[in-house]
Amino acid sequence: MIIVKIIGGLGNQMFQYALGRSLAYRHNTELKLDISDYQERYKLHRYGLHHLNIHASIASPNGGKQRILLALLKIFRGNTAKSYLAEKKFSFDPSILSCGDNVYFNGYWQSEKYFTNVQDIIREEFKIKTSPDQDNESMIKRIESTEAVAVHIRRGDYISNSKTNSVHGSVSLEYYTKAAKIIMDAINTPTFFVFSDDPQWVKKNLKLPSLTVYIDHNGPEKNYEDLRLMSVCKHHIIANSTFSWWGAWLAEHKDQKVIAPLRWFNNDVKTKDLIPDRWERI
Repeated sequence: MIIVKIIGGLGNQMFQYALGRSLAYRHNTELKLDISDYQERYKLHRYGLHHLNIHASIASPNGGKQRILLALLKIFRGNTAKSYLAEKKFSFDPSILSCGDNVYFNGYWQSEKYFTNVQDIIREEFKIKTSPDQDNESMIKRIESTEAVAVHIRRGDYISNSKTNSVHGSVSLEYYTKAAKIIMDAINTPTFFVFSDDPQWVKKNLKLPSLTVYIDHNGPEKNYEDLRLMSVCKHHIIANSTFSWWGAWLAEHKDQKVIAPLRWFNNDVKTKDLIPDRWERI
């Protein structure tokens, strides 16, 4: 059995799940998700993997091996016990893929290198479980009929939450201006589809050099629908956000162009394993 702690927003949750699915596949074993923090103390985001076509169950402190492994979280927190492994660094750690069965994993695991062995499985399991409603179905058709570029502007807690802001900050408008120019030089008549948790601010402040469509009908309760729409787009300008990272990664289009910010954090954390080599950083 593999148990993975799930925490953070939907993008972070997807990275954590992807590691767990990769390890469960390697060991031909069961995957369990510990979402207890959402039920007890974590209020910044909601658990959202249940909207996806995932194959895992929720870990419960009731009974047998699950009870023992969940208890290890409290006993060995911050330690390196073999049954409890915490992420030691942000960059890819290949030793994690050599871990045995019956381990609890605590971390963010933000690199596709953790799940390249099961990427087809991940793409299938990260499809939205429910069919799109009428508004989103119409938007999908509109996106598919254009040279669509998904543009993601993350504000929300990056602006309002002092702790999050100190870690991430917010990508500048200059970044989006430069990225849009690169797109315009490479692609004929693109249409920019803009996704943001602060659409009014974006409409007022972000000026793009081609037809622009603002996606503002889903809201935070249906952010998984925005994820689906982003994945339909052919090209992507992502924020320093795992949410738009997944929107770009899940898109499977020939000659896809993805632009990502060179600086992901306010500090000097190395992110070379976060952004795939095939994407452009500016």
